Amino acid sequence: MNLKELQNDWINEFSQPLMIAGPCSAESEAQMLETAKRIRETNANVPIFRAGIWKPRTKPNGFEGVGVIGLNWLKKVKEEYGFKTATEVANAHHVFAALEADVDILWIGARSTVNPFTVQEIAMALRGTNKPVFVKNPVNPDLALWIGALERLLGQDIKKLGVIHRGFSTYQKTKYRNNPNWQIALDFKSQFPNIPMLIDPSHICGNRTGLADITQEAMNVGYQGAIIESHCNPDEAWSDASQQITPEVLAELIGNLKVRNTDLAGFDEEMGRHRTLISDLDYQLIELLSQRMKISEKIGKLKKENDIAIFQPERWKVITEYAAQKAIETGMSQEFMEKLFKAIHEESIEVQNSIMINK
Repeated sequence: MNLKELQNDWINEFSQPLMIAGPCSAESEAQMLETAKRIRETNANVPIFRAGIWKPRTKPNGFEGVGVIGLNWLKKVKEEYGFKTATEVANAHHVFAALEADVDILWIGARSTVNPFTVQEIAMALRGTNKPVFVKNPVNPDLALWIGALERLLGQDIKKLGVIHRGFSTYQKTKYRNNPNWQIALDFKSQFPNIPMLIDPSHICGNRTGLADITQEAMNVGYQGAIIESHCNPDEAWSDASQQITPEVLAELIGNLKVRNTDLAGFDEEMGRHRTLISDLDYQLIELLSQRMKISEKIGKLKKENDIAIFQPERWKVITEYAAQKAIETGMSQEFMEKLFKAIHEESIEVQNSIMINK
């Protein structure tokens, strides 16, 4: 059996879209129970309660999770409020402890997905489990690694599989904590439409303000649900405080989601996919143009320091020739390319001129 042959009917056990919510980290029994109680009291459609028991951190000496004791708190959440439970596992020890505690759903984090040795260890420890296992995309934009992780799990006879799109790390800091890079996620979805895909807006945004928009975008292109961090007192959270929301805000976010389910669903999903990709590319274009103008500022300062004229005819000649060549290579209109590069060049001159006239 291969990934395309999987029949992932298990997700139909839950109402759609599937929502998983709870704190980034288990901190105390009281924090877990209060968060679970308030999620339940909102009547939000959240069947699965999540909490990080072990937390991989970028630097040492930070909070790395409460460890095994937190599994007992997850048990209490299940017993008292009727949630299914979910947590991340990053090695065989985590797997054995989580299975012994009867955690219902497990996921492999982005830092683990990137390492085939780690994934293989986890897969072997999970061998034959009937519990659903989600795989987050790797931290770097590598579709093959993502697929390979799932193939390792399937190789150990783990058949209830799903994926979580949590965005990709980049060196350049942007408005996102992790750039969505929708193209990679949608390429995966296109290849494996039978494998449920959830969005993780908390880790994509890194803040509370963009959660609703990112979650809605995912619903527009046919994702099956979301995993969202919710805490009874987000500002006091021990990890990722800025991206967690209260149960009441969570319920509002879920209540406002528009889930596409009409006779034109296929058309809407395809159209939504194209529009999402265009938005993603537009965002990247704007970020690149911003970086380009920052370099123009540096050039302007150099020209000012050395009394060099802003406009250099030879440079403009190089730009127009380059634009014409790229038009031929890409099959785009030469007129359009010339207009585009002319506009960029003119803005660059404006940037440099403002530096020249300011003392």
